[in-house]
Amino acid sequence: VQLVESGGGLVQAGGSLRLSCRASGITWDDYAVGWFRQAPGKEREGVSCITSRERDAFYADSVKGRFTISSDSAKNTVYLHMNSLKPADTAVYYCSLLTTRECRVGQYVSDQRGQGTQVTVSS
Repeated sequence: VQLVESGGGLVQAGGSLRLSCRASGITWDDYAVGWFRQAPGKEREGVSCITSRERDAFYADSVKGRFTISSDSAKNTVYLHMNSLKPADTAVYYCSLLTTRECRVGQYVSDQRGQGTQVTVSS
């Protein structure tokens, strides 16, 4: 199983970024894919997830209304569209491989994750 994130960068507050996570080595419909983040000195924080088969999306309260998760099964890729970014969103973002149940109950953090991509939001 391999998860590869891309799309991070530096953006001003109020700006937007799109993160991508390409998954390989899995049967797409059997899993959900999530995103979590970790800022320096802070705990890992679940952000969002999407189930592969139904494409049901779930969000943490801290990003609801600003972030949108989507998937392209033909490309085995999940996207995290981040709008109205705040300095508090600054972190390394990881995509994670989840079970459908973990996604539905809000457990977005997993040790099956990619290498991470840095998102920095300047004020």
